[in-house]
Amino acid sequence: MLTDTYGRVATDLRVSLTDRCNLRCTYCMPEEGLRWLARPDLLTDDEVVRLVGIAVTALGVTEVRFTGGEPLLRPGLPGIVERCAALAPRPRLSLTTNGIGLERTAAALRAAGLDRVNVSLDTLRPDVFQDLTRRARHADVLRGLAAARAAGLDPVKVNAVLMPGHNDDEAPDLLAWALAEGYELRFIEQMPLDAQHGWTREGMITAEDILRSLRTRFRLTPEDAAERGAAPAERWLVDGGPGRVGVIASVTRPFCRACDRTRITADGQVRTCLFAREESDLRGALRSGAPDEEIARLWRVAMLGKKAGSGLDTPSFRQPDRPMSAIGG
Repeated sequence: MLTDTYGRVATDLRVSLTDRCNLRCTYCMPEEGLRWLARPDLLTDDEVVRLVGIAVTALGVTEVRFTGGEPLLRPGLPGIVERCAALAPRPRLSLTTNGIGLERTAAALRAAGLDRVNVSLDTLRPDVFQDLTRRARHADVLRGLAAARAAGLDPVKVNAVLMPGHNDDEAPDLLAWALAEGYELRFIEQMPLDAQHGWTREGMITAEDILRSLRTRFRLTPEDAAERGAAPAERWLVDGGPGRVGVIASVTRPFCRACDRTRITADGQVRTCLFAREESDLRGALRSGAPDEEIARLWRVAMLGKKAGSGLDTPSFRQPDRPMSAIGG
């Protein structure tokens, strides 16, 4: 098992398939984009599947989520999903995406074995979407969401980040829309993972801000904390249910004590936390011919270095050098 020195066991693996993205969200990267990883530095499809296989068959991982960058930009994604779905025991497979390519890929991904998707959508207003992402692709995301629902990628979850002066007035509208469409909405506090290092605690919309706004229109009843487990989102029943809404408050309500995640970057580095400043290289071991047992040992050793918490609430916190697009969500 992937156990750290605080007794936490990592059963949830996040695998970044690329650092590239076809949006330029203001809270993630500059308008001109970033310097992408060179293709030889990226894990190959075979290497991705091998690492997932080691995690599932030797290290106790039961959930695998493919991330980016934008993972739908990875040409071999359907094949990766199909091969990972064939593992025994079979992990539950999900995908975090901006949704732009889902209209053409959702059915094929479902057929390959993908179980569900998380789609990022911060606004219902096309003009605000273009302002936030610097791309006029709002309608593509809506069509992608509908395609995911039609393909049976259930539940379809929607992730929204609220930004001051842009969409901070939209929380109730987003929730009403998600409930009507049958999507599960998650609000996420903006995290210090932007490439520009422009994040400030004073400039973010907090979980309390979000809940206060939602309560102007809806009655929220907190779910039993025991049902949350290691899930990052606190959830509330909306108007008595069955609809729900979640808030992921990584900054103001850290959930590090229950963390069950381990992460692999697109270039094959183990990260024990989104906010870690250290990484452990598995790509080098893979390419030097190390057997699966040695890869598993290196992974276990890396997890022993996991810290008690993200350190976000300490004066000594320093933002990771890598932005979210390079780490993987």
